[in-house]
Amino acid sequence: MSAGPLAGTRVVEFAGLGPGPFAAMLLADAGADVIRVDRPSGPVDGGALTRGRPWLGLDLKTDAGRATAIELVTRADVLVEGFRPGVMERLGLGPDRCLELNPALVYGRMTGWGQDGPRARQAGHDINYLSLTGALRSIARRGEAPVPPLNLVGDYGGGGMMLAFGVLAALLERVRSGRGQVVDAAMVDGVSLLMTGIWSRAAQGRWSAEPGTNDIDTGAPFYDVYATADDEYMAVGAIEPQFWSRLLLGLGLDAADLPGQWERERWPAMKKTIAEAFRARTRAEWTLVFDPLDACVTPVLSMAEAPDDAHLQTRGTLWAGANGPQPAAAPRLDRTPLAAAEAGSLDDALARWGIEFLDGAS
Repeated sequence: MSAGPLAGTRVVEFAGLGPGPFAAMLLADAGADVIRVDRPSGPVDGGALTRGRPWLGLDLKTDAGRATAIELVTRADVLVEGFRPGVMERLGLGPDRCLELNPALVYGRMTGWGQDGPRARQAGHDINYLSLTGALRSIARRGEAPVPPLNLVGDYGGGGMMLAFGVLAALLERVRSGRGQVVDAAMVDGVSLLMTGIWSRAAQGRWSAEPGTNDIDTGAPFYDVYATADDEYMAVGAIEPQFWSRLLLGLGLDAADLPGQWERERWPAMKKTIAEAFRARTRAEWTLVFDPLDACVTPVLSMAEAPDDAHLQTRGTLWAGANGPQPAAAPRLDRTPLAAAEAGSLDDALARWGIEFLDGAS
């Protein structure tokens, strides 16, 4: 178990997929003592997502398995679960029961649709939660179909991070009140929250309803990716006028020969001019041009290339895991530096929790 700001905080995680494990990983990276309850047959390997905590096999459909889970819950500060609404209640492990046994417990629930509402018990994945919030429709080039942004926005940004934030807020409130509470983290809520800036632009009349025509959705010539001579890409985020000027300088373009930066009706033509300029050199050549210009222009790296980037290496942003590179813990704290936690042994973890014998464990 690693030291950190959450050292001494006990978390029981009921294993799931995606955002729940991600939230538990964040807590473990911050020093929490996490025990992951999984199926008796053994956990599905989640790679880095399961780092930092040992697993305990329990059959929660048996009396013995549930009794063991209850023992963990009564000793925990935090519970994390990611089942559909009603599942934990049917197992006798719902929040009412657990908070009755442990009134100081922070009970973290991770779902896609939330604990209530017409879709609460429907199945769904990241793409579905984005689709109803307006987020997915907003991520598209002009005249093209929406592009799912991997599963970063729903599962991890709007899901796991929001759950971890809610748990930390509840732990802080518990310091004052001495009582726990239920954290209802829903990806559909989290995705909507992440869209706050876009909703704000729309309310101010600064956002077109047509995707791919705005300043940060590939509509503008100064915020897009451009292909290079070697069929690689450069990322351009030259929004401010000084960066726009440096972009043109690096490309060898004269601002006097172009429309104004914010002449929206001329953006398509300007994008074509900039695209043609980028095609003249390789990605490596453009990187050498733009790095000293500080124009918000950077190379687009693959996952295979990212670990070799000098900046990421200097910061230790990625580190060599047993099965390949994985992200280091974040954010950095100057007094209690975070480090990706080592799982340690289950026996050691149980000893720290004051448990000597577990009935129903595999």
